[in-house]
Amino acid sequence: MLKIWGRKNSINVQKVLWTCGELALPFERIDAGMAFGVNNTSEYKTMNPNGLVPLMNHDGFLLWESHAIVRYLARLNGPGALLPADTRSAADADRWMEWYSTTLWLNLKPVFWNMVRTPPEKRDMVLVESSRKLLAANFEIVDALLAQQDYMAGKAFSMGDIPMGVAAYRWYGMAIERPALKHLDAWYSRLCVRPAFREHAMLPLT
Repeated sequence: MLKIWGRKNSINVQKVLWTCGELALPFERIDAGMAFGVNNTSEYKTMNPNGLVPLMNHDGFLLWESHAIVRYLARLNGPGALLPADTRSAADADRWMEWYSTTLWLNLKPVFWNMVRTPPEKRDMVLVESSRKLLAANFEIVDALLAQQDYMAGKAFSMGDIPMGVAAYRWYGMAIERPALKHLDAWYSRLCVRPAFREHAMLPLT
């Protein structure tokens, strides 16, 4: 049995829960982070010295960092499920997961924190607008990719779609200006019919 620490509204926790849902893996989730605390205790920091969520315990194996957990679960269940069987497709999935961390998330975070978790009177709208433009440019890159293929790593849904999917949910859910990106829209529509995405990622933005 997998044990996962983290609150349901965390973008990083949602990646892991969505992965579990896609692979039909049973898990126990423990609320942790923000209002729930737990992650700032000495006991928790013994398991994850960063004091962040998610944290996974799989039969005594402790793992933190959401993408590392997603990859671990994908590998655990073998090629052809969330891990592409083709080496180059698997590398493509890895590429977009890394790009999410190094590029897209840096622009999404200030928009999300201001528009969702900051009272209107305290929002830095100059930062929101500059970050929104960069984020739009990021999604234009994704749109161009999806003009050529159905999913981030090719013809089939894979682990490469998971970080981008939780980011896209926030992109479409926030009250911000968005350019018309028909290929991104079509890909997102395909995600929205996936039961595990609906259950674990399509939650109120808080």
